[in-house]
Amino acid sequence: GSANSPAAASRWANSPPAAETMRPPELQGVIRRRMLVNFRADPGVVRRLLPAPFKPKRHAGHALVGICLIRLEAIRPTGWPVWCGLSSENAAHRIAVEWEEDGERREGVFIPRRHTGSRLNQLAGGRIFPGEHLAANFRVDDTGGNLRLRMQAKDGRTTVAVVGKETDALPADSCFASLADSSAFFAAGSVGYSANHCGSRADGLELATAQWTVRPLQVEEVTSSFFDDPSVFPAGSIRFDHALIMRDIPHRWRALPEIALGAPGCGV
Repeated sequence: GSANSPAAASRWANSPPAAETMRPPELQGVIRRRMLVNFRADPGVVRRLLPAPFKPKRHAGHALVGICLIRLEAIRPTGWPVWCGLSSENAAHRIAVEWEEDGERREGVFIPRRHTGSRLNQLAGGRIFPGEHLAANFRVDDTGGNLRLRMQAKDGRTTVAVVGKETDALPADSCFASLADSSAFFAAGSVGYSANHCGSRADGLELATAQWTVRPLQVEEVTSSFFDDPSVFPAGSIRFDHALIMRDIPHRWRALPEIALGAPGCGV
């Protein structure tokens, strides 16, 4: 059957309902394309967006926020046949964070907004796998290293547009000294948390990749209604820094224990 066959959809949709013990311990598939569009921001502004225990993870004095735009293919619970796998376009607005857990420093990303073009991802998010997804329409042109992507949330609240092309170097004004520095920073952010529907706890996922290879993406145009909103990020508090792209990466997603959340702005 095809990656999005009715049989595959039926099998996923009929999976057990929400129960922590019933979630598959692991999903697997291929990251066909992943863009990380990164902005540097005022840590004080970013702190106000984060619930405890999270606080901004800094680099060169800046908080780092961004958008992960990812095409996933053959996504299925580990051990299921490839024909059951699903393909989807997805977007996540992310904030690089750190926190204390059991007396140890942890790092990853907090995800205030997550969108998908897959109806099944919307249904499964928060039930079959952690993380709730909002519905969105995606238009993607990916040809010869040139990329043009537009996302429009169906609730009208969020839009994203990115135009760029693969290149060999970061922008000269990036806060990262080299591609290796940037790669190491974002590779460490393989753990992602997002608030569940009640807002009192955060669902967690860990991304485990068979390899981690990124290239710079020269961005010619980028807009995000979230990062461009002056009521969230006042003028001068955020600026595009650089973007990365990775392709054709086998990977697995692992569910993590939930984290109790405190009030926004308390993660200091």
